[in-house]
Amino acid sequence: MIIAIDLGTTNSLVAVWRDGKAEIIPNALGEHLTPSCVGVDDDGTILVGRAAQERLQTHPEMTASLFKRYMGSDKRIPMGKQSFRPEELSSIVLRALKADAETHLGHAVTEAVITVPAYFSDAQRKATRHAGQLAGMKVDRLLNEPTAAALAFGMHQALPESKFLIFDLGGGTFDVSILELFDGVMEVRATAGDNFLGGEDFLQLMAVDFLARSGLGAKLGDAPLGAQQARKLRNEMERGKRALSDQTSTILRIQYGEQEYTCELDEEHLARQAESLLTRLRQPVERAMRDARIRAQELDKVVLAGGSTRMPLVRKLVSRMFGRFPDISVNPDEVVVLGAAVQAGLKMRDAALDEIVLTDVAPYSLGIATSQRIGPTQYSHGHYLPIIERNTVIPASRVNNVSTILDNQAEVDVHIFQGESRMAADNIRLGHINIPVPKRKAGEVSLDIRFTYDVNGILEVEVKVLGTDDVRKLVILEAPGVMSQQEVQRRLAELAELKIHPRDQLQTRTLLARADRIYEQSLGERRQILSHMVSGYQATLETQDSHQIRKAHVHLSELLDQFEQESVL
Repeated sequence: MIIAIDLGTTNSLVAVWRDGKAEIIPNALGEHLTPSCVGVDDDGTILVGRAAQERLQTHPEMTASLFKRYMGSDKRIPMGKQSFRPEELSSIVLRALKADAETHLGHAVTEAVITVPAYFSDAQRKATRHAGQLAGMKVDRLLNEPTAAALAFGMHQALPESKFLIFDLGGGTFDVSILELFDGVMEVRATAGDNFLGGEDFLQLMAVDFLARSGLGAKLGDAPLGAQQARKLRNEMERGKRALSDQTSTILRIQYGEQEYTCELDEEHLARQAESLLTRLRQPVERAMRDARIRAQELDKVVLAGGSTRMPLVRKLVSRMFGRFPDISVNPDEVVVLGAAVQAGLKMRDAALDEIVLTDVAPYSLGIATSQRIGPTQYSHGHYLPIIERNTVIPASRVNNVSTILDNQAEVDVHIFQGESRMAADNIRLGHINIPVPKRKAGEVSLDIRFTYDVNGILEVEVKVLGTDDVRKLVILEAPGVMSQQEVQRRLAELAELKIHPRDQLQTRTLLARADRIYEQSLGERRQILSHMVSGYQATLETQDSHQIRKAHVHLSELLDQFEQESVL
C-alpha cells in the first residue's frame, strides 16, 4: 500500500487510495489536519501535531513550526537542548502521519507519494525526499501540489475536456498551475509560484499593523517582543484572519502587562495593508498564463487550493482577475492530499484509474554557463544558456551544442545551473563536469551537452566531445544545503532513538497543553477554576480507569471550550 502525504507549512494530511476512491486518514485526535509542528515535552519526549502546537505559546523555545520554508538550506532550528535541520523536523511529522496510516490500515507502510510546492527548487525537493527517507519510507513520487489538486478536481468533476487554473495559496507557499484535461490525459501546461508567500505573510503584516495602531508598538519602543508575547500576537492575528472569513470586521486584543491593547480590523483596511502581497499573488499567475499561451476567457474553471484561499480578499482578487467566481467545490484544505491519493492509486495500478494519464512540467529552467563573443578576440563570461526551459513537459531530454573559445584549449569545465536569470551566477549552481578536449584552434572543437530530467526531479547531464569517443556523465543527486547519503544514514539512526509520544497518549498530552495555554491567557478566578480542574484530571489519569478518564477528559474539554468562547466576545 502506498500512502499519500500533503506535507504543508502549517498543516499536513495523509490519505490512501482504497476501494476505488481517495480516503483521508484521521490522526490520533480524530482530525484530518495535523499541524506541522514539533515540540519537546517536559520529560524530553517529542510531541507532534496539535500537542506541539498548543505549546508554541507557552514553551516557544521548546517548539518548532514553519520549518518547511527552510527546506533545502543549512539552517539549524533550535528546539530545547538540540537543534535540527528542516528535513529532520519534517521527518518527525511524516513519521507521525505514517503511524496514523498504519493504525488506520492495520499494517505497516513503507512507501509514500509526498506533495511539494510546484516552485520548489532542486535542493528543496531533495530535502523533502530525504525527510521521507528519515521517516522510514521510500518516496515513490514527489508530486507538485497544484498538480495534485488538479487530479482531485478532475476526478471530482469527471469532465471529459477542460482547461483550468489551480490557485494554491498555503501557509507558507504560493503556486499556480494551468492544466488541460482531454481524452483521459491530465496535462500540466505551465506552473509558477513564490516559495516565500503564504498565509503567514498576511499574519506578519497584520501583526505589524496592530502594533502601530493599538499603541503597543509605541509602548515597546525599541524593546523586542518576548517569544511568548510574539506567539500570542501571532495567534490573535490568526483568530482575526479567520473571523474575517465570516464577518466584515473584528476587534483584535492583546494583554500586555496590566493593560489590554485593542484595535478594529475590517476587510477593507486589511486589503489596503496587504496590497503588496496581493500584487505578488498576481505576478506568478500572469507568468503562468504567458507561458501556457492561454487567455483568461479560455479557462473553464479557476480552482482554489490551500487554506489561505479562504480569506475573502484573496477570493475577491481571484474573481477580479478572471472575471468569475472561483470554484470551491472541493475542500481547499484537503484537495491536495486527495489528488496525491489518486497518484498513489496510479502507482499501484488500480483498475479504477486505468484511463488517467498524468503529465507534469519542469518548474525551473536548467542550463549551463557560457561565454559570448563581444569583439574579434573579446568574450563576456558567465552568461546563462538554458537547455531545458521551465514548463517543458517532463520527462524530457534536450541537447545543445557549444564550442571552445581559446586556441589550444585543453579542457572544458561545464557548470550546471537552475533558474531564470540572464547571468549564471544569479541562478542556483547544481554541479559541474570537467572534460578534456583536443588542443585545436578556437571553435574547432564542439561538444554536445544533453540534459535529461525525470518526473522525480533527477537530472542527468551528459557531455560528449564530437569527433572523439570521450563522454562524461553526471547525475545531480545532491545539491548545496542538502544532506549527503552518509548524513542521512547517520541521522536516521539518531532520530530512531527519539522518544515520541505514542498515539494513544496524544489526546491527553494535547488537552493538557491546551489547558496550559488557556491558563496563561486567563486571570483571577478563571485561573483558579482551571488549575483545580487540571489537577483533578491528572489525578484521574493516575487511576488508570479508562471510563473515569473519558468522563474527566470530556469535562475538561467542555470547560476549555467555554473559556475560549468567552475570551473572544
